[in-house]
Amino acid sequence: MTKTRARRGVRSDMSRALVRRETTSAYIFLIPSLFFFVGFVIIPMVMCVRTSFFDSTLSANTADTFIGFANYKEIFGDPIFRKAMVNTLIIVVVSVPVVTAFSLWVGSAIYKLKGPVLSTFRCIFYLPVVTGSVAVTVVWRWMFNQYYGIFNYLLKGTGVIDQNINWLGDPRFALWCIILILITTSVGQPIVLYVSALGNVDATLVEAAKVDGANNRQVFWQIQWSQIMPTTLYVLVITTINSFQCFALIQLLTSGGPNYATETVMYYIYYSAFKLYRFGYGNAMGVILAICIAVISAIQFWLARER
Repeated sequence: MTKTRARRGVRSDMSRALVRRETTSAYIFLIPSLFFFVGFVIIPMVMCVRTSFFDSTLSANTADTFIGFANYKEIFGDPIFRKAMVNTLIIVVVSVPVVTAFSLWVGSAIYKLKGPVLSTFRCIFYLPVVTGSVAVTVVWRWMFNQYYGIFNYLLKGTGVIDQNINWLGDPRFALWCIILILITTSVGQPIVLYVSALGNVDATLVEAAKVDGANNRQVFWQIQWSQIMPTTLYVLVITTINSFQCFALIQLLTSGGPNYATETVMYYIYYSAFKLYRFGYGNAMGVILAICIAVISAIQFWLARER
């Protein structure tokens, strides 16, 4: 009995020593990432919140002045910010469901394909994601051009319109053009994720449902949909964040015009901070935007958990 207890004690000590070594090794490997995360994420976030309470220009000749919640009060009375927030919400409300539904439809249509055919479709849909935003924007700018763009050429050729439309210069169309571009450049990653998720659904459950007489629609909604819910949640959250942070397209195509028709919160933050040098005001808008994203993401997590 004594020998058995001694052996158990030795094994326990060896096990604890092994756990300590593995834990130490894990933290050593994590140090570079933790350093990057703290230095380039946590600290800038804290500085952003702090600066939002100051009248800050980051000028060496002008000291920051503490003004409390004055920036936030000004924001909610700023008509440009309200317009930017409305435009941003329109982008989110339209693009997120469209991207999710279209990606799910395409993924469910191609996930059963095999070999090079599936790889070809993945490459086609993912190509806009890995293509530089400047290159994509140049192509779309040409397509939307008022004088020699392909959209005006096709619509006039088919008799839909009589005269060319200034797509990016008309407040009626500019925001919808931005949404269209955002959708086409956002579906690549969700499609790849859905193809992978649908391919990993337990085949025995699908076969059992079909044996019981379930059709393809019933199999999808009763079995596959619940199995890919984590992927759907991820797609929703990531697409929502990307839609709220729409900036590059605005900067390269319209600069918020015409008449603030495509102004978004991200672009207004950039304009206030780096054009008007009102860093405190821009950081206050950044805090509000972060809170909006956090609240909507929390709601999405809660709805998915309920589901």
